[in-house]
Amino acid sequence: MEIEFLGTGTSVGIPMIGCDCPTCTSDDPRDRRLRVSLLVRHQGAQILIDPSIDFRQQALRAGLKSLDAVLITHAHADHVFGMDDLRALNYRQGAIPCFASAETWHNLYRMFSYAFGPAGPSSRPRLVPHIIGGNFTLCGLHVTPVALPHGDMTTLGFRLENFAYITDCNALPDAACEQLLGLEVLVLDCVRYKPHPTHLHLDAALAYIARLQPKRAYLTHMAHDIRHAELDARLPPGVRLAYDGLRLVV
Repeated sequence: MEIEFLGTGTSVGIPMIGCDCPTCTSDDPRDRRLRVSLLVRHQGAQILIDPSIDFRQQALRAGLKSLDAVLITHAHADHVFGMDDLRALNYRQGAIPCFASAETWHNLYRMFSYAFGPAGPSSRPRLVPHIIGGNFTLCGLHVTPVALPHGDMTTLGFRLENFAYITDCNALPDAACEQLLGLEVLVLDCVRYKPHPTHLHLDAALAYIARLQPKRAYLTHMAHDIRHAELDARLPPGVRLAYDGLRLVV
């Protein structure tokens, strides 16, 4: 299994519009963060986690020409507003299976009402909706959905075999921690240094990593107070900051 980070930034992206802070003006390419999204490749199949608002740019950079499935964590704009750009892949391959919770589908039907219903013009995204109700197998991978608190809503993280992608959460409940033991690689939410009401901050993320003991851990969904070179150099062994374009073999 190969993992590619398509985006590792928080909801406004880095650089942030109108900001002249050291991160937003940095010439380190690792400080340029598109909105958070991930691509999983396995035995010729490609699975997208979240069609972010920057999906078109991310897909072009990754050379993406097809998708076998889309997994969606939740329906916040930074995670799903690239859904319309899936049309370009629909032209090449037809409808794409898309997996999300019932709560997320409720919001997606409202946000993208034109994309669902009776067959219509090809100028709209074509998705085959699947409601996630438990563990399932996708493209030869065992997928475990992990329910997570994100303020007043529930998001999904995903464990695919011995890899897990956990973003947009303000805590890892005990049940989630039980699902995340024995990992080779954990990708975990870490929005900033200070506590945040709907996301993990650095100390909380590191505490969960110490509890779960994955062999490798990568932090993502980072805001502009985190400069890559400064923080990455002082993280504990086995923990690193992700960056756009990073590829891992699991």
